[in-house]
Amino acid sequence: MAKVKVGIIGTGFSAQSHLEALNRVPFVEVYAVASRSQDKAQAFADKFGVTKAYGSYEELLQDPAVDAVHNCTPNYLHHPINIAVLKAGKHLLSEKPLAMSSEESKELAALAAKNDVVSGVCFNYRHYPMVQEARQAIREGKIGKVHLVTGGYLQDWLLFPTDYSWRLEPDKNGDSRAIADIGSHWCDTVQHVLGQNIVEVFADLKTVHPVRQKPTTAVQSFASNVTAEFEEMEIATEDAGTVLVHFENGAHGVFTVSQVNAGRKNHLHFEIAGNQASLAWEQENPNKLWFGHRDRANQELMRDPGLLSEQARGLAHYPGGHEEGWPDGLKNLFLNFYEAVRLRQKGEDWQSHRTFSSFAEGHRIMQLIDAILESHRTKRWVSIGD
Repeated sequence: MAKVKVGIIGTGFSAQSHLEALNRVPFVEVYAVASRSQDKAQAFADKFGVTKAYGSYEELLQDPAVDAVHNCTPNYLHHPINIAVLKAGKHLLSEKPLAMSSEESKELAALAAKNDVVSGVCFNYRHYPMVQEARQAIREGKIGKVHLVTGGYLQDWLLFPTDYSWRLEPDKNGDSRAIADIGSHWCDTVQHVLGQNIVEVFADLKTVHPVRQKPTTAVQSFASNVTAEFEEMEIATEDAGTVLVHFENGAHGVFTVSQVNAGRKNHLHFEIAGNQASLAWEQENPNKLWFGHRDRANQELMRDPGLLSEQARGLAHYPGGHEEGWPDGLKNLFLNFYEAVRLRQKGEDWQSHRTFSSFAEGHRIMQLIDAILESHRTKRWVSIGD
């Protein structure tokens, strides 16, 4: 079977990380790239050896050779581009969030359900071997009935008022920032591990820097701001927040997100307590899964294919001690997505093979973000979908 030809829309951090991971998927070819200008797209194509470069996403979508598209653009472009890709009949993997609002994501989920293409949202943390091992341990009852979930996602790249990115602008990023950008990852990961949705939230959010210094020249997300010229900008979105949650099986939880915690670079972590044992995992130490016990010694399971469950073993590509991390979790997502594409090309069932986030799940995350914002505004518990 011929390789699946992929077009990437965008040339920033996400696009580059997608390309690197796609180059490690054996039956995929990164064939085309599109950007806001022909020059920018061509520079990306020349640097990374991509065959075709287009100055707009519309041009890329008109190329009949492109089988699938990765939408790696800023948030405000997700909805219109995702609509266009689905209508063009191409397989689609969208960066999260799926859209800028739950109204937009509802439209996308409905269109994806009607279209005969493979579509998914790039929630990559569910594709780590030890996250899958945690999911399997819970499904097998190894920690008993879950009653409490704690954790969060902490970063420091916006610690100083001189730190700036397009993600700070609601018209480009949305009404939520820390919750939508990183809290959504925590929620998706934990819901996937538990096999249970969050159904109710109570939120308390905080803007640490109500005024920031925006550089007069563009700065890429996560890059250092070294310019001396800036203008003051009022900030309306949250730098940090804490959210109480209830799961559909009756378990309670709480998570904290922050983009202003010094020393924390990408600290996604969770601990899940059951009535027999607990387990814990953290993204900055991703090759270990901790099990806590009351009546015997605690355990630490290493990412070693020979020690993992069958479900997790397929996500571990090297022997124990050969560490795998963030780029490998992204590769695992793409392996799962493009295996679904191959099944679809052969006319076989791909939905039962899917472990990546669907558009329906991406839409529910948008509803969850809406509920968190509403809870913060009203200071009350809010059910998802209210």
